Amino acid sequence: MPEPGYLLAAVALSAAITWALRALPFALLAPLRRSPLVAHLGATMPVGVMAVLVVHTLRDVPLAVPPHGLPTVLALLVTVGLHVWRRQIVLSIVAGTAVHVVLLSAVLT
Repeated sequence: MPEPGYLLAAVALSAAITWALRALPFALLAPLRRSPLVAHLGATMPVGVMAVLVVHTLRDVPLAVPPHGLPTVLALLVTVGLHVWRRQIVLSIVAGTAVHVVLLSAVLT
């Protein structure tokens, strides 16, 4: 059985390493918070991420085939409509995803 001092030192060392690894990113990124570039990216990236998601979603959807493209188009309209109306990204994404899943399962089953 290891000595109590050895166990205490091992636990203390593990705790110190864990704390340091969790605090290190915040310490290294603190100077970047005042950067105008980071502020600009923080303001524009949500729109860019949404655009990438829309393109990724629509790239393989057969919009010409009537029943298969309809759930995606309706879900996209729900997402955009909710976002324009409420301006809440989480609500828009969750509702659009729910509409898409429900309609897709109803059309393809």
